[in-house]
Amino acid sequence: MMRGLYVITSEQHVASGSLPEVVEQALIGGAAVVQYRDKRPSRPPVDDQLMEIHGLCRDYGALMIINDDVELARSVNADGVHLGKDDMAVAHAREYLRSNKVIGVSCYNDTQCVESMIQSGADYIALGSFYSSATKPQATEVSIDTLKHVRQMTDLPLVAIGGITAENGSALVEAGADMLAVVNGVFGHEDITGAARDISALFLSQTNKEQ
Repeated sequence: MMRGLYVITSEQHVASGSLPEVVEQALIGGAAVVQYRDKRPSRPPVDDQLMEIHGLCRDYGALMIINDDVELARSVNADGVHLGKDDMAVAHAREYLRSNKVIGVSCYNDTQCVESMIQSGADYIALGSFYSSATKPQATEVSIDTLKHVRQMTDLPLVAIGGITAENGSALVEAGADMLAVVNGVFGHEDITGAARDISALFLSQTNKEQ
């Protein structure tokens, strides 16, 4: 079961040190999933920092997900791939990757997309943006009521994304989010480990409430 903090890498949010160094700080803070997202057109398909992040995820027992690029996910034997609305279809990605790999999809605020992706065999559904986001300021905002509705539709893990912090994330966990996907809310902090730990703690608090 996927549950906890889901961090997404971004070169523009690395204030100091290398990307693997800041990813490790998030892993120390409890990140359960690391999505490698690099939109630079000139980046090499596989480079040293990608392989270093891959090794760190193994060391800390976290999943490594590749954003968009199914070929890259297969070439580095990542744990899975995350697909957006303009990316490869889930069925094609499943054929391309090994059967045990995780395929996640973004459905934004579209419940019809959720229904379709459930039928297509996606492993998790991402919804958002729930709050205004510096990473994607033009993204359509999604209500917590939509999250609650989707939670009733499926038992698949739900990932909430968009402007999430330790201060506003608890409402999403209570509404049914299994994971909170964060870029700036972790990597934009001077204390990356502390920010990751604070968000990770929201899931422990929710588990305690449910017991």
